[in-house]
Amino acid sequence: MTDNSDAPKRPLLVLHDYGMGGSWWWVRARSKREVLETFAWVEVVTDPDAVARSRDEGLEEVDIDDLRMPPGLDGLRAQRDAQRECEGFGALAERDVVFLRRRWDEEGDEPVVYLMEVGPDGRRIRQVELAEDGTAVRSGPDDWPFNPPIVDLFDPVLSREEISRSEFEEHWTTARQADAES
Repeated sequence: MTDNSDAPKRPLLVLHDYGMGGSWWWVRARSKREVLETFAWVEVVTDPDAVARSRDEGLEEVDIDDLRMPPGLDGLRAQRDAQRECEGFGALAERDVVFLRRRWDEEGDEPVVYLMEVGPDGRRIRQVELAEDGTAVRSGPDDWPFNPPIVDLFDPVLSREEISRSEFEEHWTTARQADAES
């Protein structure tokens, strides 16, 4: 982990966004990076309006060095602890843009590959869906009803899913728009 043990701790607004809602906490920590290295699937919210609104919400406040964490945050710390020593941990963190190739083959769904352009917060910027039949469909934020973080950029598995910008752009330019007629 980042060595910033001399820095003073301050309360940071932390969100675990799970798509249709989220869990919020105040975490006293030395830096945003320390929070992201300590807990999987969280973001530090820095929007001044969100921070101001949250001050009076009665959110639980914890110290990052506490041995016990509240429910929800405890599991996110355990998940991060398991990842920390794995090859590739944090390799994609703090980049402005990351390009990924992820396979989706959940039971009952047709197998598909997603090529994604992802921002530093783990949210999609653009996406190309590649079906097994060769069909390619592109989409962006205007096509999605909501856009929660879909990856945790500290996750060591992601380093094996990274692709080049040129590979993504090649598929993006040849894919049809999501709402276009077939």
